[in-house]
Amino acid sequence: MLKRFCKYVVISGTIIIWIIKFALRPFVHFSQPTKYLMGIAPNLLGSFLLPLGCYWLLSRFIDLHSDKQLRWFCIVCFLLLIINELLQLIPVFGRTFDYNDIVASAVGLTASYFLCSKYLFGVPVNWYKGKLVN
Repeated sequence: MLKRFCKYVVISGTIIIWIIKFALRPFVHFSQPTKYLMGIAPNLLGSFLLPLGCYWLLSRFIDLHSDKQLRWFCIVCFLLLIINELLQLIPVFGRTFDYNDIVASAVGLTASYFLCSKYLFGVPVNWYKGKLVN
């Protein structure tokens, strides 16, 4: 059930990110602060969805029920997001570097870590039967 919930949240979140990036930002003019929020929303939502997507797709390999593994997963994801943003400084890729994207990624991953560790992945799961352990 938790895996299905993560699946639907990740798919819905991805659709929202695509709507913001490809339908709203290019064609609708926003005033501040909405323009700022639309600029950082893909990074904020995308980084928030990373642990949920990992649980949905990689739960066989990474045990996010362990607080230590969840913490390390979020740290490694944040480092990869910083590298991705720094690569945008190279003009060949045609993308723009923004410090606000790094901050939004940090906020999204931090919020996701606390939500997942407290409410979603805090209960151990019996991996063989897919049911909660009592």
